[in-house]
Amino acid sequence: VQLQASGGGLVQAGGSLRLSCAAGRTLMNYAVGWIRQAPGKERDLVAAISWSGTSTYYSDSVKGRFTISKDNAKNTVFLRMNSLKPEDTAVYYCAATWEASDSYYYTRTTDYEYWGQGTLVTVSS
Repeated sequence: VQLQASGGGLVQAGGSLRLSCAAGRTLMNYAVGWIRQAPGKERDLVAAISWSGTSTYYSDSVKGRFTISKDNAKNTVFLRMNSLKPEDTAVYYCAATWEASDSYYYTRTTDYEYWGQGTLVTVSS
């Protein structure tokens, strides 16, 4: 599965961005996650979604501010980011892995088999 992340950019604190993750094939039966990596830090999963879109997960650091959604008809997963903070600055990656259950998502970065190239989000104070 080829994944293409886009939508990053420079935004002021308190602003919003929407990231997109477009797949080169159907995302049916693929659970997807958004993982970020800040400079000098390890990769950290911030949101995950089951392949049906019915189950979602958010890390405590983004809960209430970020929303993950999935459009299987368009083979695309989105990450809406509101109330951005300088500490959200990172390269954001989307990743996917095959899953039979329509309600299961993965919360460990090592569970993901396919990765996109990343898109940079910079939040200025």
